[in-house]
Amino acid sequence: MKKKFAAVLFVAVGLIFLGAGGYLFLVNRVFPPGTALEYRNTQYGFSFSLPASWKGYSIVTGQWQGYVNGQQGDELAQQGPVISIRHPLWTSANPRQDIPVMVFTFTQWDSLQRNEFHIGAAPIGPSELGRNAQYVFALPARYNFAFPTGWEEVQKILENHSLLAF
Repeated sequence: MKKKFAAVLFVAVGLIFLGAGGYLFLVNRVFPPGTALEYRNTQYGFSFSLPASWKGYSIVTGQWQGYVNGQQGDELAQQGPVISIRHPLWTSANPRQDIPVMVFTFTQWDSLQRNEFHIGAAPIGPSELGRNAQYVFALPARYNFAFPTGWEEVQKILENHSLLAF
């Protein structure tokens, strides 16, 4: 019995270290050690790695809205939060590209995938960034359509899979 307990304990501790090591590997792969910041959202269960140049970032919250075609035009069918990470150099006179993260329940995400509602006029829907046990996190279609200052940097951050769901 003691050997079985010891084996289970060994495996559990190993998995914890493997998980922590995997997280550190991903963060260090994206940004070299000592150069990354982390935005952590405990309400929805995700974190986002950012380069040091984003120190002083702010969070802007809003709502995405999903519509169905009704008799009188588009009718609101679904909505949910959008959490945007804003670069510290953003000003109203010189806006920069935000990193928008849409939050969907699984039910909403599945409905969207079945085209039961649409978000915006883009012919494609949001793209999945990650998911946890409760939510799907997505990037809006055409989020950078205006090519504001900093869109290339945001694209690079996103290409490095900076969102980690927990």
